[in-house]
Amino acid sequence: MKNILTLIVVALGAILPATAAEQLPLIQNVNAYESTSLNGKWNYIVDVQEEGYYDYRMNPTRWGFFQNAKPQKPEDLIEYDFDKAPTMEIPGDWNTQDDRLFFYEGTVWFKKSFQAVPSKEFRTLLYFGAVNYDCQVYVNTRHVGRHIGGFTAFNYDISDLLKDGENTVIVKVDNKRHAEDVPTQIFDWWNYGGITRDVKLVKIPLAIGQPSYVEDYSLQLMKADVKAKQREIQVSVKLNQPLEGHLLMVSIPELKLMLPLKTDAKGTASDIVKVPAKKLSLWSPDNPKRYRVEIKHYNTSIADSIGFRTIETRDKQILLNGQPIYLKGISIHNEKPNGGGRANSAEDARTLLGWAKELGCNFVRLAHYPHHEEMVREAEKMGILVWSEIPVYWTIAWKNPKTYENAQNQLRDMIARDHNRANIIIWSIANETPHSPERDTFLGNLAKYARTLDNTRLISMAMEVTGASNYVNRLNDNMHEYVDVVSFNQYIGWYRDVNDAPKMRWEIPYNKPVIVSEFGGGAKYGYHGEKNQRWTEEFQENLYRENCAMLDKVEGLAGTTPWILKDFRSPRRVLNGIQDYYNRKGLVSDKGEKKKAFYVLKEWYAGK
Repeated sequence: MKNILTLIVVALGAILPATAAEQLPLIQNVNAYESTSLNGKWNYIVDVQEEGYYDYRMNPTRWGFFQNAKPQKPEDLIEYDFDKAPTMEIPGDWNTQDDRLFFYEGTVWFKKSFQAVPSKEFRTLLYFGAVNYDCQVYVNTRHVGRHIGGFTAFNYDISDLLKDGENTVIVKVDNKRHAEDVPTQIFDWWNYGGITRDVKLVKIPLAIGQPSYVEDYSLQLMKADVKAKQREIQVSVKLNQPLEGHLLMVSIPELKLMLPLKTDAKGTASDIVKVPAKKLSLWSPDNPKRYRVEIKHYNTSIADSIGFRTIETRDKQILLNGQPIYLKGISIHNEKPNGGGRANSAEDARTLLGWAKELGCNFVRLAHYPHHEEMVREAEKMGILVWSEIPVYWTIAWKNPKTYENAQNQLRDMIARDHNRANIIIWSIANETPHSPERDTFLGNLAKYARTLDNTRLISMAMEVTGASNYVNRLNDNMHEYVDVVSFNQYIGWYRDVNDAPKMRWEIPYNKPVIVSEFGGGAKYGYHGEKNQRWTEEFQENLYRENCAMLDKVEGLAGTTPWILKDFRSPRRVLNGIQDYYNRKGLVSDKGEKKKAFYVLKEWYAGK
């Protein structure tokens, strides 16, 4: 644990070489800084054949749309004009804001003008919560960088590109699918394109006389015996530059703790602070206590709210703060609670998580990719534990080194953003991946890499059981060696063995906790009939009753996250009149209406 922060920062090296601007390691707790929101209306141009980036020989052109050019003479030929283009709300996806783009996968250019006053007393970072999927960023016509991956945050230092007065940021966004991408060419959710999360200019004040600031920090409670009278908190801080001898002060006022630190030659500092156990209130679902933590670096300071807890396993149990806990969960997609569209606000998070709490959940699986930061932070406030996942989903290009690099980068960025959130207890590295030696190597390396970044949390992945012999279901996956928690998806009663759940037995030959990470079936809200009639609420209701009774017999069952809280959009779900491009396995409809199975799961969890 001592090296957690240093390892994270080393792994967060810049993707692009330094120029007038550079992509930096993700700033920790971006909301702690003064910022200017760039959310709101952005002009956009749909570029089906990418003429704004390539010439007619498919060579990158220096006359691209990023130049934001204007005619200087009457005879000048410029075939685009952002100022005359329509506008779209950012953050947001283009699929639900422009009817022409509902199924569109390709390139759209976005442009926003803003005012700035450059200063040598602070650095200005251009921060994106997420852009799906492949984006190129330009400021005042200068290329800032490229980012690949649709669900992780990134930031650039654009201080040296800003001018006093009006400035312009232009973003080329491309959401085309490719076999070598992460996720790959096929996946069961909507490929929402665009700048889908917050955009902001972040003002990072510099220490007096030094071009430095606190880039990252970590506070983690160390494991101890439940009867220990003293608890230890590992504290690490990292500057943005390798500057030795810088003085820092980390304090937790409520606990009357102050820890002075001095950076080493790498610009890092770490130590352990001790606190009497009786004074420390541990974070848990029943007591989501967080402490104000302040970090001072000469004349600058930042603050965060951090909870302290431990998570570990013992044989087939998951232990939170040294005590066994059953994870009463639900899976959730990062889609708005009422209708489709990418969720991106604290209000969206509170609605979705409120439904989970109504179910009786103390745990959510945020599938199948990192959700927006407000989702994690709101869950932490509400006392909801979190499984966070990267989109290594289905048929990944296991042999492609670039694909692995992409997956590793997304894992790195997921952990970098949320490693101080007490409610995250599981980092998940994959979902329903077909077995092969290449897959085992790919995922095994991801699991080992995750532990170098954070050895305080559990590693898991959603395996799958797709068949039974004589009603005996047996999990057999080489990845059991790499995970702390054995998790798997099963769809008895829906994709296989309809009405056979009462006959099923389970064999899981690993002495590790078990989570059933998916089970369920589809129903259209308001469609009623006999319990053997597909798509009716009664069919889904009966499936849940039979699955819950079956799962009660699984040895070592430590939790469940049924699929899924809410109906969500998917281009793979084409049955007219029933699916209409929605996956209907939700317990809540796309309009927020609760189906009968919602109450079955709620009743089952009430008895856990």
